[in-house]
Amino acid sequence: MIEFARNVRLWFAPQEIGKEGGTPDYRFSLANERTFLAWLRTALALIGGGFAVDQFLPHLRWAWRAGLALALLAAGVLCALRAVNHWVRCERAMRRGEDLPVSRFPALLSVAVAIVALAMVVVVLAGWAG
Repeated sequence: MIEFARNVRLWFAPQEIGKEGGTPDYRFSLANERTFLAWLRTALALIGGGFAVDQFLPHLRWAWRAGLALALLAAGVLCALRAVNHWVRCERAMRRGEDLPVSRFPALLSVAVAIVALAMVVVVLAGWAG
């Protein structure tokens, strides 16, 4: 927990990361940044999908519409937070010469999105209107 709190502090003070270890090859830092931006695009897509479900499926029962929309919105929020935390962790590991951190988050996100997609398939096939 202490490590996570330190990482959160570094989200808003990236100059502090520069004080750790040596400067990695800039190509690795730029690749880390591109990965961060890819995660943010994924987060924005999930958030957009959540709003789309809520706004463009008005005939869907409220509980289904709200549940699917909130699941996508929550996944987007988690994805955005994971993006910045992973960026900090990778940057610190590269500076220290350590192995890059591993995460279960991609698998969890994939399972969550698959569950939402399956629920949407069921809703579409069953034609559950409000």
